Amino acid sequence: MKLERELALEIVRVTELAAIASAPWMGLGEKNSADNDATEAMRAMFETVSMQGTVVIGEGEMDEAPMLYIGEKVGNGSGLEVDVAVDPLEGTELVAMGLNNAMSVVAVANKGNMLHAPDMYMEKLAVGPLLKGKLSITDEIEDTLTKAADILNKPLNEVTVMILDRKRHAELIARLRKLGVRIKFLAAGDVAGAIAPSFPETGIDLYLGSGGAPEGVLAAAALQCLGGELQGRLMPEDDEQEQRCLSMGLTNPRAVLSMTDMIGTDDVIFAATGVTPGEFLGGVRYLSEQRAETHSIVMRAKTRTIRFIKSIHDLTVKPYFQKNGS
Repeated sequence: MKLERELALEIVRVTELAAIASAPWMGLGEKNSADNDATEAMRAMFETVSMQGTVVIGEGEMDEAPMLYIGEKVGNGSGLEVDVAVDPLEGTELVAMGLNNAMSVVAVANKGNMLHAPDMYMEKLAVGPLLKGKLSITDEIEDTLTKAADILNKPLNEVTVMILDRKRHAELIARLRKLGVRIKFLAAGDVAGAIAPSFPETGIDLYLGSGGAPEGVLAAAALQCLGGELQGRLMPEDDEQEQRCLSMGLTNPRAVLSMTDMIGTDDVIFAATGVTPGEFLGGVRYLSEQRAETHSIVMRAKTRTIRFIKSIHDLTVKPYFQKNGS
């Protein structure tokens, strides 16, 4: 079944509300409160959307998350049956610390297309349209960067790689330094990082390193709309995580995952609203007279339409949420 074009604009209303709900916590050091408010607001707005959605990537299993858990039904019960991937607040620590690149994210695909990604690390290689189909996550990083530089027609010292600033990346960073490429570190916000190479204005050529597997699927949905590519490889750390992969239908947990493996070949819709300013989205900005300005992106793979939406919201009108539930 085809995703309805109207669903794209309905989904962006969901991310807008979640962003507005979490933004008041910016810089207050309360990441859990910010995440809870974003989740509550997102769930409430989903009830107005005409779809029969099932959360395949969410806040956790039913016994871990009170709402937007994996398997939860969302939507008003009419319309298409769809898979839904959510991250009500991608970058909880970013909001708590007042840093850039936090956003609210939703992706929707036809039922049965999205990978049920286990909550573990995934090795990732994300690129924009110019490098799509031309690199492999299985190659040595030196070969990958040399090949990328040749394709992009630039010297290695002008190639820019984005990577999460984590201790686990120490060896990879050392190899990148030896190559002489530029590195732009990301404090958090794995989805935004993987998407960045598909926006020329960011100046990012590749995204490398490991991050959450669920975030990898969300990023793959966005890259399908943008003409980019994400390759992934799960990194189970013990027997329990290996078994979790097998229980979710991943017969070879360490196999390379393509875009098709993660989001299928059908249509997909991706929407995100900035909570704090980022590489390609502005953050929530408070205006006079109890109004807020949001900056969102909503994309659809079938049409390759990319819409940037700037909205002004009157916070005195329901269903807008204020901090502490007021």
